[in-house]
Amino acid sequence: MIASTKILSQTLIQLCLDKGIRHIVISPGSRNAPLTIGFGNHPNFKCYSIVDERCAAFFALGMAQQLKQPVAVLCTSGSALLNYYPAVAEAYYSNIPLVVISADRPAERIDIGDGQTIRQPNVFENHILYSANCTDGNQFQQKNETEINVALNSAIELNGPVHINVPFSEPLYETTNKQLAVPQNVPPQSADLSIQDDLTPFAEQWNGSKKKLVLVGVLNPNSVEQQFIEALAKDESVLVLTETTSNLHHDKFISAIDQLITPLSDSEFEDLRPEVLLTFGGMVVSKRIKNFLRNFPPKYHWHVDTKIAYDTYFVLSHHFKTSINHFLNAFLPKTKSVQSDYQNRWLAVKSYRQNRHNLFLENLLYSDFKVFCQIFQNLPQNLQLQLSNSATVRYAQLFSLPATVAVFCNRGTSGIDGSTSTAIGAALTSKLPTVFITGDLSFFYDSNALWNNYIPNNFKIIIINNGGGGIFRILPGEKDTEVFDKFFETKHNLNAKQLAEMFQFKYNAVQENDELGNCLAAFFTKDDKPSILEIFTPAHINDKVLIDYFKFIA
Repeated sequence: MIASTKILSQTLIQLCLDKGIRHIVISPGSRNAPLTIGFGNHPNFKCYSIVDERCAAFFALGMAQQLKQPVAVLCTSGSALLNYYPAVAEAYYSNIPLVVISADRPAERIDIGDGQTIRQPNVFENHILYSANCTDGNQFQQKNETEINVALNSAIELNGPVHINVPFSEPLYETTNKQLAVPQNVPPQSADLSIQDDLTPFAEQWNGSKKKLVLVGVLNPNSVEQQFIEALAKDESVLVLTETTSNLHHDKFISAIDQLITPLSDSEFEDLRPEVLLTFGGMVVSKRIKNFLRNFPPKYHWHVDTKIAYDTYFVLSHHFKTSINHFLNAFLPKTKSVQSDYQNRWLAVKSYRQNRHNLFLENLLYSDFKVFCQIFQNLPQNLQLQLSNSATVRYAQLFSLPATVAVFCNRGTSGIDGSTSTAIGAALTSKLPTVFITGDLSFFYDSNALWNNYIPNNFKIIIINNGGGGIFRILPGEKDTEVFDKFFETKHNLNAKQLAEMFQFKYNAVQENDELGNCLAAFFTKDDKPSILEIFTPAHINDKVLIDYFKFIA
């Protein structure tokens, strides 16, 4: 088997192998040649070549999102590494194990005027679990082994990004058939999920409260055992609010949070104010629920997470550092059902809102809202749905999706920058057909994502093209100005047809409401080639339709 003569290269590759890391996304370069040669020639690694480092990192993030295990990205020295940063930040806040491996020049070559050279050690220090800064030279073998072991174990144990910086001196392309390094593999430790807290006082607070609100953020499908879902739904003093990205379903849960609370008066918000707020899962999309809980704070806020608890609502009182299933398994037997009208009262409001929602859709103008309605009404069962950020994920919160649709979105940093690349990486790894819904700016921003030889035939992109950043029309402020058009909405006349042709996607476009239903039906049924459906909507009525919607459902 061909490998590099660099002992540091062989060490890193062997430790990745020992720890079960099998997927390596490589961007071209010369300084990373020892690692590219080693990974590329090893039969136990699956390697992917993606030129654009920003796309490569998000592609790897999408794979790790689905595999739930580390995926590595490898680049050459210099600014190539900096292009990984958006995906590193997303992985950090979304708890996704991403292993960044950067080749570097030896330390004595930094800041002396050599080309393609920057200060790479600790470059991600604000958004990384661990930075392993290796040293060039065989005399540093033990130190390098330790650094690499700690980094890889951190990614596995803590579910997040790590950075391994690997300097190589020239020559870079020498190879051997001999194994020159037998590094010591320090295995990762199993996470201790046992509950360290005495749950009795918390159970007393819970049992003494008639209004308990459970708010669930981003979760992978099937994250919560069904018995616990049923137990929460059965308690009439418990109201469970979820989001599309929570992947949590029950008839007695409320998924369309903004639909429920946007029309509420202050007195109704006071009625909704919980005594106990229990949160778990990742980031919450709804800004309205955040504002509500900050303005009408609960007496207690508990968060359940193995790693961290954010004080999102400024009243965090306790962090249970365990998994939600471990917590509920230990906690629920200590609780009792409390007589209350809290759940039934707000389920009645939910029912009323849903009826008004259905009435509004009957006479809905052709708009972004209408398009999202049609998409979700025609969406097949048993698929993976990837959503871009900005308006797309927010519209999705207003519609009910089948439990067989697994929903994902980069909500760690909520950026538009790598949504398409993430979706493609996820589609490659998932066993389900994948539909990616995106806005025009997000799609064009990440159009290099299509420069990719690994896109499955059943991968589909729906672009809602309203000619600019339509979400900015929903926000407060004057809209009919040159500054708004140019710097906020960023009007354009672009379409995806030429990109689809260049990257060999099927392409269809929809301009009017009458065409949409038939196009969607055909779009969802054909899987012989990756496809793009671009739906053009009028730019200047979408904000009015959405404002009218929230008035109508009140």
